[in-house]
Amino acid sequence: MIILPAIDIKNGECVRLQRGDYNTVEKVAENPYITAESFKKAGAEWMHMVDLDGAKDASVQNKDLIIDVAKTSGLKVEVGGGIRNMERIEMYLNNGIQRVILGSAAIKNPDFVKEAVRFYGDRIAVGIDAIDGMVCAEGWTDKSEINYIDLAKRMENIGVRYIIFTDISKDGMLSGPNLGQLDELQNSVSCHIIASGGISCLKDILNVSALKLYGTITGRAIYTGDLNLKAAIQASSLSDEMINKENKN
Repeated sequence: MIILPAIDIKNGECVRLQRGDYNTVEKVAENPYITAESFKKAGAEWMHMVDLDGAKDASVQNKDLIIDVAKTSGLKVEVGGGIRNMERIEMYLNNGIQRVILGSAAIKNPDFVKEAVRFYGDRIAVGIDAIDGMVCAEGWTDKSEINYIDLAKRMENIGVRYIIFTDISKDGMLSGPNLGQLDELQNSVSCHIIASGGISCLKDILNVSALKLYGTITGRAIYTGDLNLKAAIQASSLSDEMINKENKN
């Protein structure tokens, strides 16, 4: 399982939110460049970045900073937030970003997602963010009437290979991920599932790894020191080895 440490950008700064509430914004690091460098030193291969201003305002306000941090980090990077047309996808993918995340568009413009997948294949991921199992959009400010499993199946049907699932009630709360919803999602679609929200400690990493997910994102726990990123990456690798041995037997 891949561990993707996260950098969320708002007004050019590294921040975290609680449960997607922009009123809870908290600066968690002084410098995104140094933060990304620390991820690399800990053994990370991927990094998850979000333009929070873009997610809320349907723009790409922090694109230059995000692209520059990604280029200098030496990491593979996936980016989400405000990516609502093909031009923005091309802008990121042509500037060193490995994968872009489409969120609100999955609900409001599925034809756009379909077109993006047709052109860029597995470099497109879809973020599914839910409260009580119902999907939210526009930086989590707009709750829909669509169940997260139903949306995942729709995305699978149009060729999406990567889904990033967030239980918003868990995000930034250090209360553990929603293992039940993640397990249901993992067993409902063939897509690669990346867990997001709630990771608080090494035990959470092992619990998610046991679900045989493709990856998990961790943010606040790294910044608070509750989770050692290097230890998490090593534990995930060992867990994968054990699962592979069990499968062979």
